[in-house]
Amino acid sequence: MNISFKLLLIIHITGGSIGLLTGLFNIIQKKGDKSHKILGSVFYFSMLLAGFSSLILSCLHPNYFLFMVGLFTLYMVGSGKRYVKHKQVEKRQTEKIDWVISIIMFIAGLLFVGLGILSILKSNLLGLVFVTFGSLGLLFVRQDFLNFTNKTSIKNYWLIGHLQRMVGAFIASMTAFLVVNATYLPGTIPGFVYWLLPTIIFTPLIIKWSKKYQVKVSKGDQ
Repeated sequence: MNISFKLLLIIHITGGSIGLLTGLFNIIQKKGDKSHKILGSVFYFSMLLAGFSSLILSCLHPNYFLFMVGLFTLYMVGSGKRYVKHKQVEKRQTEKIDWVISIIMFIAGLLFVGLGILSILKSNLLGLVFVTFGSLGLLFVRQDFLNFTNKTSIKNYWLIGHLQRMVGAFIASMTAFLVVNATYLPGTIPGFVYWLLPTIIFTPLIIKWSKKYQVKVSKGDQ
């Protein structure tokens, strides 16, 4: 293992660890206050660090799963951060960077689903991981399209989008943590379970919180 790879690995582990801790604190603490914003910024930059480093690492030593998690993480934190910007304009405005982020995820989502189906057909249950992450990515891209074209029924779509994406990035971080430490966990549990467990646990919470905070568009706003 050369020095550059070791350095990238250290950066990746550091960014992921900080993101995991700050993400957990932000999930359980009060939302919207100064502490939330500070920890949110640390979470954002640490996850960017973890995401970009994972893409490079997966290219140096080909690893499709690492690449998938890295890209999914970057999409989540990138789009989640961009949605906050939508609050700061009087009218709903979408910039080119918003579309670029969504289009990249759309293409990647299709590839992940396709690769997952091929793996499942070859009796590799880890293909379920690709199908799950790819499908989630495509669902979020569909939401982007509705938001960007003003077809959403949610008035505060920027808040819901931000909440969902940041929790999604935390799911990616938690997934990576479980998979890396799977050797210290019960060996009777299939490997793909660790990949999907955070998604299974936190997706219902995302749905619950989204319903709690969303404000529907009234007829007067349309």
